[in-house]
Amino acid sequence: MMSNNFYNSFNPTNEKSALVPMVVEQTSRGERSYDIYSRLLKERIIFLVGPIDDGIASLVCAQLLFLEAENPKKDISMYINSPGGVVTSGLSIYDTMEYIKPDVSTVCIGQAASMGSLLLTAGAKNKRYCLPNARIMTHQPSGGFQGQASDIEIHAKEIINLRSRLNQIYVTHSGKKIAEIEALMDRDTFLSPEDALQKGLIDEVVNKRPDKK
Repeated sequence: MMSNNFYNSFNPTNEKSALVPMVVEQTSRGERSYDIYSRLLKERIIFLVGPIDDGIASLVCAQLLFLEAENPKKDISMYINSPGGVVTSGLSIYDTMEYIKPDVSTVCIGQAASMGSLLLTAGAKNKRYCLPNARIMTHQPSGGFQGQASDIEIHAKEIINLRSRLNQIYVTHSGKKIAEIEALMDRDTFLSPEDALQKGLIDEVVNKRPDKK
């Protein structure tokens, strides 16, 4: 079963919650403490870490909608370190990124594989970044079904339609032709940041945060 590490880290009954650092700030009303992720959320930074499932997707979508409500004109940064996961969960994040008004800048740290690579690619134009030692992996969706032959055929058609839909999303955001994307997605394809840049999945490989102008 797919684990939900990101959600569990915020669960006060989970032992891992003790590993999340707390930040203490001085305010006019005294001290106020935040877990590190909540503090970064104030800076409009979201983390997408671990396998993508409905629990992760609901958290990320909620944060995107919250930040839009706070300021619909200010960019949001999403840091991605994910092996991928459930396609429909990933698409719910993708649709929310497209739906909200702020630009969502994506940054790959560690890895962006499978649905993680799609969400990385779906970042705002000229605002998709990758750190130098991160890895990107793309492939076509996979699945299995048992049952009557007619039901198996129905599910096979659905996954083929889904593959076509995902390929079109990559085409839209990479600027590449469908034939090139289909070749990229046919098997597990591991890409260096430089390869991902050449394929149009990111806009820049960054070693250091640029100085603010």
